[in-house]
Amino acid sequence: MPEELAMKVRSELFKRKTSQAWLAKELGISNAYLSDIINGRKTGPKAQEHIKHICKILNI
Repeated sequence: MPEELAMKVRSELFKRKTSQAWLAKELGISNAYLSDIINGRKTGPKAQEHIKHICKILNI
């Protein structure tokens, strides 16, 4: 699952010609924390909420 999420997020960011830093700012979290979420290193309830917001923002 984390690999699939990471691929989808990176692909969508590339299509939109934007960065992970932009997405982190939209979510109100640090770029490092966003990276941990996307790569499956953070999996708790708060991370799951952020994943829902990531999917909503990027329409994935």
